[in-house]
Amino acid sequence: MSCRFVLSVLAAFMAVVSPYTLVAQEDHLVAPRDKQAQQWEELRGTTTLKLNAAYALVGVINPQVEFRLTPHSAFQTEFVYSPWRSIFDGHPMHFGILLNEYRYYLSPRTRGLYVGANFGMMAFRMSKPQLADGRVVLQNRYSKGYGFMGGVTVGYQWRLSRRCMLDLFVGFAYMHSNYNGYSMDGVVDMYPSRPEDKQPASPDPFNSSAEWMPNKAGLSIGILLFD
Repeated sequence: MSCRFVLSVLAAFMAVVSPYTLVAQEDHLVAPRDKQAQQWEELRGTTTLKLNAAYALVGVINPQVEFRLTPHSAFQTEFVYSPWRSIFDGHPMHFGILLNEYRYYLSPRTRGLYVGANFGMMAFRMSKPQLADGRVVLQNRYSKGYGFMGGVTVGYQWRLSRRCMLDLFVGFAYMHSNYNGYSMDGVVDMYPSRPEDKQPASPDPFNSSAEWMPNKAGLSIGILLFD
């Protein structure tokens, strides 16, 4: 009798506990899939098209496309084009820049403060800005050539709504340029400005320079393309 009673109690206990054990096992098996699905859900709507409004005000075109890679990181590619072949008494400011950038956001979903690393290339025909008497002026000559750059960016991105955003940013880069110098009437300068110890033995218009300079800045307006 006592043996039957013990067996009955054990059977009742197993009947109560078994469903919870099975559910826990199922949750354990499904949880990784649910977590992965949640991560993919966070990456929905990952492509954003932007336009730099600050550049647009001065007639420079700067479209940007940002792709979210993870909840905290993104890749952005952009192109800067200045169509100005003559400004301020004939000085050219004609250039194009292709720039790629990796961004890390402190907050998820590509919003808030971020830092980035960028690398790009450029081609130009432009008069170089310089400081004179406390103001920025253009040199009375121009350069034509190409260059490469690599630098860092810091910015802040606001999400105004589900699809709209603002992106405020500034970047500095180490730029290496190779170019020829010309007078304003198009005659090549055979003696470009260089330190005396770096002047070539014979006339040579080719010059190169490397320096840290701002390579991007602005306020971009973005719209989410895919959702």
